[in-house]
Amino acid sequence: MSESSGRVAELITIRDWLRYAVSRFNAAQLAYGHGTERALDEAAFLILTALDLDNAELDPWLDARLTTPERKRLDQLVEARVTTRKPAPYLVGAAYVRGRRFRVDERAIVPRSFIAELLCDRLDEGQEHFPPPLSEAPITRILDMCTGGGSLAVLAALAFPEASVDAVDVSAEALALARDNVAAYGLEDRIRLLEGDLFAPLGDATYDLIISNPPYVTDAAVAAFPPEFRAEPELAHRAGPDGLDIVRRILDECGRHLAPAGQIVIEVGQAGPALIERYPDLPFVWLETATSAGEVAALPAAAVQSATRPHKITSRRPRR
Repeated sequence: MSESSGRVAELITIRDWLRYAVSRFNAAQLAYGHGTERALDEAAFLILTALDLDNAELDPWLDARLTTPERKRLDQLVEARVTTRKPAPYLVGAAYVRGRRFRVDERAIVPRSFIAELLCDRLDEGQEHFPPPLSEAPITRILDMCTGGGSLAVLAALAFPEASVDAVDVSAEALALARDNVAAYGLEDRIRLLEGDLFAPLGDATYDLIISNPPYVTDAAVAAFPPEFRAEPELAHRAGPDGLDIVRRILDECGRHLAPAGQIVIEVGQAGPALIERYPDLPFVWLETATSAGEVAALPAAAVQSATRPHKITSRRPRR
């Protein structure tokens, strides 16, 4: 009997497979960060998603006995996670953002934006204004720049049911994946997907809100990526020596695409200090989420529209 056949015969319940997967993941010293931060959560996500069970609850299923085909499937997935080092969402073709499911594959990065947390806060808690309330003007036109697989565009459309959303990406492959996610939520009539280099495909369109989770990882950090992060498109991560190659272009160009009372919310990760140094006068407002501080910046239209040269602009430090 092969090792695989032995496991399939001996590991009967979800509890059995969970324990086994955690042991395998710990021994392999896997890297996390695609929706989970430790072996236990990664194993639970992989198992429950593969079995099409509610990811929000593990306890009710722990002692459930699995069929032989289900056990074979889990054995294949656990081994694939260890041997390929691909993120678990790629292996099961799905990721969740606060309970909302999105299709994922190697055409785009796995959804995990802090901006998604802010949009879900509005959805789940009924916030009247998208934070921060730099403007209380109605939001009826939204731009999602660097949309990737489209999760932010979908969440924005759900959070602002009266708004239309344009979603832009330079990758045709990522947009094909985004199209699937938009269709899964029945939002084809409200979300327009556009291929092009940042603002190039937009003409003179203006928006009440621009959201963006662009590439913001330094070249050095990309070079040091563990295999899990190298499995994602490098185009969606790499952003030059300081991580600001794309962010600078967005800030320098977004003013003419913002309505007078509009605002931009942009995620910059660990590049916040470099951003402040680059734009010492731009009045950034730094948004906190449940899992981050100083990684998402917001600006009112008036600030970016009045800045004719980036080095003339200043900022407040991130709140910690």
